[in-house]
Amino acid sequence: MFNSIIYKLKIINLIFFTIIVCIFFSCKKTPENPSVNQVTNEFYLGADLSYVNEMEDCGAYYKNSQNEELDVFKIFKDHGANLVRVRLWHNPTWTNYSNLEDVKKTIQRAKNYNLQVLLDFHYSDTWADPNQQEIPLAWESYLSDDTALSNILYQYTFTTLQILDSLQLLPEIVQIGNEINPMILQKGNLVWPINWTRNALLLNKGIEAVRNYCQTHTKNIEIMLHIAQPENGLWWYNDATNNGVVDFDWIGLSYYPQWSQYDFSNLEEVLYDLRTQYNKKLMIVETAYPYTLNNYDSANNILGSQSLLANYNATQQGQLDYLLRLKEIISNSGGSGLVYWEPAWVSTNCNTLWGNGSHWENATLFDQNYVATKGMEFYNNSK
Repeated sequence: MFNSIIYKLKIINLIFFTIIVCIFFSCKKTPENPSVNQVTNEFYLGADLSYVNEMEDCGAYYKNSQNEELDVFKIFKDHGANLVRVRLWHNPTWTNYSNLEDVKKTIQRAKNYNLQVLLDFHYSDTWADPNQQEIPLAWESYLSDDTALSNILYQYTFTTLQILDSLQLLPEIVQIGNEINPMILQKGNLVWPINWTRNALLLNKGIEAVRNYCQTHTKNIEIMLHIAQPENGLWWYNDATNNGVVDFDWIGLSYYPQWSQYDFSNLEEVLYDLRTQYNKKLMIVETAYPYTLNNYDSANNILGSQSLLANYNATQQGQLDYLLRLKEIISNSGGSGLVYWEPAWVSTNCNTLWGNGSHWENATLFDQNYVATKGMEFYNNSK
């Protein structure tokens, strides 16, 4: 009897040891591609939905691929999106949208579906991009006083976060500027080359505002600096870091093939180089691809035949294939996210600054009948 008990205990011990060994080796993950440094952070699949409130006020509605009309934020959530990007203009008197009140609504709608938020400070009353970085009208009198201007930028950034926090609407990531290839906060024609003494002061003040808010309020908001096109990232981040702009978490890039010297044959390499050289996380925060070359209103479309890559047609399948391949390239490079720019900027009877309708309706993720295109399937959990 005693020997039998000892035998059984040995068997139990052996089984227990075997289980422990199996658990250890099953939890020890080996990178699928040892040649690429693996990034363990969550991979973001996002949508810039800054236009949605305006489109709905103009009569638009949105349907999933089953032709069911739903809240557009739910459609993206159901398909697997986990991030919403939203732009913020300072005081856009020419529109009722993308101001702070509108941004509050957008962020609340995102958080209703547990979607994280990337807040894009344009630091302008209008579009900020590689062709213009127009200073807000309210700040113009400080244009030549770098110290005063940097303090205003700091206070504006800090106060905006404070207001959002009071409503439980803090973003998870903040962009300090939008497509800031040129120097920020300029008036009229852009000044080149960049005055890095001024530019670094301004950017670092924006960064400091976010860091200080997080420290004093025990919050965690990551910081992104956003450049249009990967090739511009090569020189811009080099110049920025050499001039003391180093305290940021994310490299954010716009990637539109028609404006880039990189295609899918060499894009992965430059993304990898940027991420590893500066030891930052990397996300493509703007891209899009046409599912058709048709124009459904009188507003000219921005993305036409010149935007197409070889073997990726302007069809719903071509749009999906483009997005799946781009997502794969970003992942292989060790990047951590992909955001589709304005996938809900559908055609309506409303006006833009340049025409009537939408300049993007052939490159949204909804067709001319407001039904989700096949391209929506690039998100994780397609429905």
